[in-house]
Amino acid sequence: MAGRRVPTRLYSTRKLSITLEPTMPAPSLVSQTTYAELLERTAAAAFQDAFADNGSFTAKSINGRKYWYFQTGTGAERSQRYVGPETPELLERIAHHQEVREDERERRALVSTLVRSFSFPRPLPEIGDVIAALAKAGVFRLRGVLVGTIAYQAYGAMLGVRLSAGSLQTGDVDIAQFKNVSVAVEDSTPPVLDVLKEVDKSFRAVPHVSDGRRVTSYAAKGGLRVDFLTPHEGKETGRPQKLPALNTDAQPLRFPDFLIRDPEPAVILHGPGIYVHVPAPARYAVHKLIISRRRPEGFAKRDKDLQQSEALLSALAEKRPHELKSAWEEAHARGPKWRQLMLEGLALIAGPVRDAVLRVIGAPRSIIPGLDLAFDNSPARYDFSRDVVAFQGKELSGVVTCAVSREALDNHFGADGLGQDGRVEAFLKNRSKIEEIARAKYLSSPVDEPGAVLVKTSDVESFARRAPKRK
Repeated sequence: MAGRRVPTRLYSTRKLSITLEPTMPAPSLVSQTTYAELLERTAAAAFQDAFADNGSFTAKSINGRKYWYFQTGTGAERSQRYVGPETPELLERIAHHQEVREDERERRALVSTLVRSFSFPRPLPEIGDVIAALAKAGVFRLRGVLVGTIAYQAYGAMLGVRLSAGSLQTGDVDIAQFKNVSVAVEDSTPPVLDVLKEVDKSFRAVPHVSDGRRVTSYAAKGGLRVDFLTPHEGKETGRPQKLPALNTDAQPLRFPDFLIRDPEPAVILHGPGIYVHVPAPARYAVHKLIISRRRPEGFAKRDKDLQQSEALLSALAEKRPHELKSAWEEAHARGPKWRQLMLEGLALIAGPVRDAVLRVIGAPRSIIPGLDLAFDNSPARYDFSRDVVAFQGKELSGVVTCAVSREALDNHFGADGLGQDGRVEAFLKNRSKIEEIARAKYLSSPVDEPGAVLVKTSDVESFARRAPKRK
């Protein structure tokens, strides 16, 4: 790219379902390096496109925080356009505004690499064109946040994980914004319908069901739809709220305030890349757990919510555990209803992913509603490689790998001096007690290994005293 590269934060929806493909991991380092380069370049290009050369940047202090605007003209012809809150990255872009040059061909090559070499998803062309038009109009510069499955598509490249095709597709584009932010930026896009008609002349405004004079959704022939959302304020109401910065009304909903707080920059893999803002992936994952429990049983979107959440939780537990813990704790602190919905959702995802989340947040399995460990007298065997007697238990998500160490058998169950067959016999003679200890540890101890429990010699006295009663 000509000129200096501009550093940014390297943070790095048609309708189906998503799971990670653990047997086919993306080459994480290479793909994330490529994505980081694309994110940097699209951020610089978006900044360059938004602000012409015949103006200057000026700052305002509002409520103790500095915000930047781009000023053009003088006197009665003077106008200001909102740039954003002051950050080191923004100051760097301002400082090198004149040095940034368009490098569309190189960005297209990076997009192609991410799509073809690493199988990261791109939106349908018509959806990509709509997002590009909204971005060019200033929707994301004015702090609109892309939510829903289109945002979910961006997380694969952001996190360096390959998502299956199941729930990556959508016919909707969802944009959210805080109402107070929309008022505060003191700038606005052209009318949304005008922007959308530049892409597809069949777009029309959809009158709101409770107030036909207001519009929160726009639809085109073929089913493509663009919806605007905002967190509800005060008493719950379905009345549309005006978003002056985006020149549209928006549907107020519960929970988006958690979702779109502190969004992250991302790239939509369409054309030369589209610079947007999406929810932080940890917030998206937790939000989907909650929303899934508010949808009716058998509703397709409910399964899609859980699959998207499960895929992200799996990746975040490994790649961004501190962010996952922080988002979980913030949602957990919102009250008993939030906690209930979160835990009910967590109970429905795959056991290994659920356990990985519990390990990150430092919680025992006993917090999961309805979870128990049961035994059905499955065969036991001596595992020479681990020096344990292995047996199986069952819980909500399937089989649990259980074991008791040789030391525990020797010290507490009369196997000292016996061979492998003798240790298996000692386990069988004391099976009921060992299973109760395994159950107690599995449920009440911090998660050590997903989907497994090992009874050690130190556990015998500790957990034998506090084995929970069977449910």
